[in-house]
Amino acid sequence: MAFQALVFDVDGTLADTERDGHRPAFNAAFAQAGLDWHWRDEEYRELLAVAGGKERIRHFCEQHDPAFLARPDADEAIAALHVDKTRRYVAYAAAGGIGLRPGVARLVTQARAAGTRLAIATTTSPENVTALLDACFGPDATSWFEVIGAGDVVPRKKPAPDIYTWVVERLDLRPEECLAVEDSAVGLRAALAAGLPTVVTQNPYTASDDTTGALAVLGDLSTVTLSDLSTLHDTVHPGTQARPGPTS
Repeated sequence: MAFQALVFDVDGTLADTERDGHRPAFNAAFAQAGLDWHWRDEEYRELLAVAGGKERIRHFCEQHDPAFLARPDADEAIAALHVDKTRRYVAYAAAGGIGLRPGVARLVTQARAAGTRLAIATTTSPENVTALLDACFGPDATSWFEVIGAGDVVPRKKPAPDIYTWVVERLDLRPEECLAVEDSAVGLRAALAAGLPTVVTQNPYTASDDTTGALAVLGDLSTVTLSDLSTLHDTVHPGTQARPGPTS
């Protein structure tokens, strides 16, 4: 069964957003708020095990600044930090500070030419997705992606399968009719739990992640074509019988 849709993660998959956008935006927001937090590169690598910006801040506080969580306005303060961080990230992206990873633009172009449906399943905020797509592909790029699942559209973040299930339902496809492209163990676990065959394209933050269950593990997409992915999907994950039609 040939796959019908490519479902992309965003952060670390479409672009090196964690390194070039999110971490510096978090640190700038912390500084603006007068906090002495500064997420160094290695520390941020560990924090990426927690999906979602607000969730990541809360996890950091649990480990390093429980007094912050004891504040009566802790929830509001975390939300405000995340709003400021998102504003800064969007500005970075709009200024062209975040580029696509190798091979991404070519693969998206091939998929559009072939009529392969495109979708996004991410835990990042919708504003971050739009800013990146607009800056890297052009102002109409969000329309290229038939379904964009982002942010708090589902209650549980990756590695829960919710965001992938949400996207697949709106595509009206079976999970095995899709192919997920992820960069991390957290995302891979989410996609596999939702039943999607998955290719992993690792980056420096995720190079040591457990990729058990992936169809393939790649450094990037620079040498991969849509035809390669189709062959990989059909060979390793042939899928199930055709979807049943309406009963008479």
